[in-house]
Amino acid sequence: MIDAYQASSQARVNAALEPLFVAPSPEMSSLYAAMRYSVMNGGKRVRPLLAYAACEALGGRAEEANGAACAVELIHAYSLVHDDLPAMDDDDLRRGQPTTHKAFDEAYAILAGDGLQSLAFSALLDPRLNSVTAEISLRMVTALALAAGPAGMVGGQAIDMGSVSLKLDQQALEHMHRHKTGALIEAAVHLGALASGRADAAQLAALQTYSRAVGLAFQVQDDILDVESDTATLGKRQGADAARDKPTYPALLGLDAAKAYALQLRDQALDALRPFDAAAEPLRDLARYIVERRH
Repeated sequence: MIDAYQASSQARVNAALEPLFVAPSPEMSSLYAAMRYSVMNGGKRVRPLLAYAACEALGGRAEEANGAACAVELIHAYSLVHDDLPAMDDDDLRRGQPTTHKAFDEAYAILAGDGLQSLAFSALLDPRLNSVTAEISLRMVTALALAAGPAGMVGGQAIDMGSVSLKLDQQALEHMHRHKTGALIEAAVHLGALASGRADAAQLAALQTYSRAVGLAFQVQDDILDVESDTATLGKRQGADAARDKPTYPALLGLDAAKAYALQLRDQALDALRPFDAAAEPLRDLARYIVERRH
């Protein structure tokens, strides 16, 4: 079931993203090529899937969340481009292909990331991709800015960089990952719900509980895969966290306990969706997929 939903959602968001990478002048062709390379070179599109599924859970049509889906994927891609740079994680491989600074160079990777960040907000406000009221658009922009910035993803990355070789307890580890990984996943669900034009306060609260659980579960499973999987399957360097002496859930809890915790978070997410009917089934499937995926 999730395979078909993922394929259709990937096709939908890719079709919405592709026109955004047309260079407005020949002088910018290399920049736009680097931006396109960073986004359109594969990826699971988990965040767009969550945006679409949240919109549909509230009775909206998936295409109403195109702006939200594009925005969260563009922010995610920009963060990967910058994280992979030599000054940060210094990775050579992403999604099974050379990272942007290897395929182009460091300067273009920095510029591509900068461009993708601002393009995310343009996409969120593009009337071809988003048809909500001005009031809801303002709420969506505010939510994305908070999730992507120093109070969210960027702040989490800063904590991560400062935590190398430190022995964090579980509370500190979760604080880092609720910012670095969880904030944008929470935003994907929130933006998708707002895009439906039908979200009330109780529904948004339930979806926030869901998204906080799946956001953390995503990171726990990522940490598990960094131990159990291989480079070819992951599409990035296996064992990189251990090599950099980064704090992880398997290192802190043990591998079996980390797996059990991922399942506990999945169950929390599913429990949060009890007030929703069958329209929320894709969200339920995604909660299961996030802890069952192998890459």
